Amino acid sequence: MAQMTPSATTAHFQSSQPSQASFLAPLEISNALLDRMQYLADPLADTTINNILGDWLLPDTPTEHASGNAVAGAQSQMQPQPQWQTQLQPNWQKLAMVSAIFEQWTDNQNLVEWDGDGHGIPADIAEPLKAYVQAASSLPPWADKAKIARAEELFMDYGALSVTLLFCASLPECYVVPDLAAVLQTTGKLINHAEYRVRSTGAMIFPVMMHGGLTSPVGGGIAQVFKVRLIHATVRNLILRGNPEAALAAMAGAVSANPNTQGAGVIAPLATLEGTQNMHQTLFARGWNLHEDGVPCNQEDLGYTLLTFSYIFLRSMRKLGLGFSASDEEAYLHAWNVMAYFLGVNESLMPNTMAQAEAMFKLIQARGRQDQEKHKTEQAESANPDPRPLLGRALMDAMKQAIPLSLIKPFPVMLTRYLCGPATSKDLGLSGWISFASRFLFATSMQIARAVDAAVRFFVPGFSICRLITRILGYRFICQLLMDQTRPLKVPLHVRESVNITMAAWGNDANAPKWVNAVEDYFTVKGNWQRPPQK
Repeated sequence: MAQMTPSATTAHFQSSQPSQASFLAPLEISNALLDRMQYLADPLADTTINNILGDWLLPDTPTEHASGNAVAGAQSQMQPQPQWQTQLQPNWQKLAMVSAIFEQWTDNQNLVEWDGDGHGIPADIAEPLKAYVQAASSLPPWADKAKIARAEELFMDYGALSVTLLFCASLPECYVVPDLAAVLQTTGKLINHAEYRVRSTGAMIFPVMMHGGLTSPVGGGIAQVFKVRLIHATVRNLILRGNPEAALAAMAGAVSANPNTQGAGVIAPLATLEGTQNMHQTLFARGWNLHEDGVPCNQEDLGYTLLTFSYIFLRSMRKLGLGFSASDEEAYLHAWNVMAYFLGVNESLMPNTMAQAEAMFKLIQARGRQDQEKHKTEQAESANPDPRPLLGRALMDAMKQAIPLSLIKPFPVMLTRYLCGPATSKDLGLSGWISFASRFLFATSMQIARAVDAAVRFFVPGFSICRLITRILGYRFICQLLMDQTRPLKVPLHVRESVNITMAAWGNDANAPKWVNAVEDYFTVKGNWQRPPQK
């Protein structure tokens, strides 16, 4: 790709204007649409990864393509030889090189200008990535920069609270859909589940929602999302052992040739790689049922994940009595839709209003719970239990470690129950025993806070006990899980510094009276939040 000058790059990001495109038409979410979305991935990113990796060779069948064998169930009959793993070594090396290339995508301008020259990158890796960047780095024509800017302001104003809602609402709801949870469990089984996921999520959310993240050449949002998009494509390629389109075509061909064929679309686990300490190899070995579960990280999964970071945040703000105006809610949804565009999400899964978002969220969750019910007996008889409680407990345990007093350690669990409701709490196994004292303190605090907030805010607009409580929790999570210098966010250094400065500045709540800030300082630290917890 020809290199762009700074002025040309700036014009590139300033050229987007809102249009009267069909994107603004009413969203029509149905089971039929979501059924199709389960078998739709991301052709652009998938083609990019497939062009880099090529065809995977299966054990004992060195001349056959992985996708062709996967759909016939032949793998279950194979006994892989130890030397087979050496045949895969070039692909592991290519994946490591792609991960290293991500370090060069430090901001939106670097992404647009990237061509791989001068870095010693082989042409079979550089060329697909150049095509990927060139084809997908333009702002969508319907993007409204004023709405994006307003969403950024809301994020900055409620940043500390946003972190609490990430932990106690967005991530828990993200774990509810079984297929999505299964992939998350696999990608995290070799590392500390919750802490890694939280930092990975923060590494995407902060660059996107900080000022200019999606609209400025010096912002880092698009560059970070492009990395995540290719990671999703890599996950699909590894689990399906080839391009999703090829796997789907092979499955359809097998069924067409023999409608009664057994095992079409079933990708059997590979025992040879069980116990590996490499995440890529773990994904490659895990197995998948393409016919029943659709494509891993499919469009329905991506659309649902989008809602957990946009709609669930807004819904939680409402539940805390801190809801935004309808225009602000739509601005927040719009900013995340722009992010979703860069992530490769189909526009039919981008809600414009809270009503659309709520309908879509409830339908996808209901479908996920139906799928889980169908597989309950199968899971009980297998060595693969329901991953959702495992994910939920790991997240709650990480939050408990950030709380200093035993009496309030259960607060994150109780706040999650309050924000997500009984169905999600049951899915994640959060209905366990909690002491009466902790339950009484939490319930009383929330009831009093809501009542006092409603009364006092009439006279003091910036007053909110709910905001105070959740900010104090957010401080603990920020300091111990997001600002830990021994486990920094995996973002470019200059972005990490900006994120740390931003989080530190949240130590003063500009929307609250001085005496409320003084109370907050007592339970956290005075001034910025760069220092570790002292109490």
